[in-house]
Amino acid sequence: MIRRILQGLAVLVVVLAALGLWKREEISRLLAVNHLFDADRIVQNFSHMDGLFFHRSLSRGDGPVSPLPEGAKVPLSPDAEQWIKDRSVTGLVALKNGQVVQEGYYLGTGEEDLRISWSVAKSFLSALFGVLEAEGAFASLDDPVEKYAPLLKGSAYEGASIRDVLTMSSGVAFNEDYLDFWSDINKMGRVLALGGSMDGFAAGLKTREAAPGGRWHYVSIDTHVIGMVIRGATGKDIPELLESRILAPLGLEAAPYYLTDGEGVSFVLGGLNLRTRDYARFGQMVLQKGFWQGVQVVPQDWVAAMTSPQAKDGSAYGFQWWIPPDAAPGEVMAQGIYGQYIYINPGLGVVIAVNSADRGFEEPGVDAGNIAMLRAMAAAL
Repeated sequence: MIRRILQGLAVLVVVLAALGLWKREEISRLLAVNHLFDADRIVQNFSHMDGLFFHRSLSRGDGPVSPLPEGAKVPLSPDAEQWIKDRSVTGLVALKNGQVVQEGYYLGTGEEDLRISWSVAKSFLSALFGVLEAEGAFASLDDPVEKYAPLLKGSAYEGASIRDVLTMSSGVAFNEDYLDFWSDINKMGRVLALGGSMDGFAAGLKTREAAPGGRWHYVSIDTHVIGMVIRGATGKDIPELLESRILAPLGLEAAPYYLTDGEGVSFVLGGLNLRTRDYARFGQMVLQKGFWQGVQVVPQDWVAAMTSPQAKDGSAYGFQWWIPPDAAPGEVMAQGIYGQYIYINPGLGVVIAVNSADRGFEEPGVDAGNIAMLRAMAAAL
């Protein structure tokens, strides 16, 4: 009897040890997301997200690196230097007429770092969507999303059109407060960290705050739904499509990567990681109306559409692109939390790519101050 008890205890120990190993990665990722933005970790984390989460490397293609010619360097103003310190900027690349006129890396980071895009990734997905739309992948932007993503039937997204989610007008109730532990955006982050399903998370949203298309309300999970629509319409995953349609023609310096959920589905609303110079290349392509190195990468009419106001309620938001207040013609931004920007001003011939680890990004006046500084920098180039 004692022998059997001892054998049973030995088996129990083995089982518990196996469970501990099985859960170790989940616990590690959960701890990573809980400490992702800590003051002593955020800078390092934002340049090494592949060490914290599931991820998938992307191909940059077989072509040569596209040139970014060096222009006459323009020194930063004292105000810009102070802004870089105040806003914890880690990387900045400014182009004037396609030439690099300012470039700097800060807080111990380097030019080769692959930096998290956060919501700047949304604008990349919009560019991809425009290529696929021109190829005939979607019958109409007014098609309901569940036509291409049947999993969304019965969710708060049922009846919302592709156009609605492209313009952040789905009407789905979603709390985007990053400082609220129980907000929807932070629940989503824990799904990602624990290896859950982003598709399942989107389909599990059941509450609406408004009718689809009725009003603009920034809902990050809308962008994941765009990804679901693309996957359903093409039968292909986003990395494969982005590689062939956008990344290879751009001639990036380094292969990027996406964060993914536990099912290998790319975190398209914020998980793309590139070098700062490659964010600038993307911005310059958009400034050039989708044209890059002799190739029309994104259709010109789509570039015009995605970077101009599209929300039905008149909000200054395009198809996953921001139009700043009192914008000059063509002035537009891709923007992400914690201070990520691709600022584009065609009238001045300027693109400014910024990566930051700004823990104070939600403080009053910070966003307006950032836009004012980007404009001042652009005017000085």
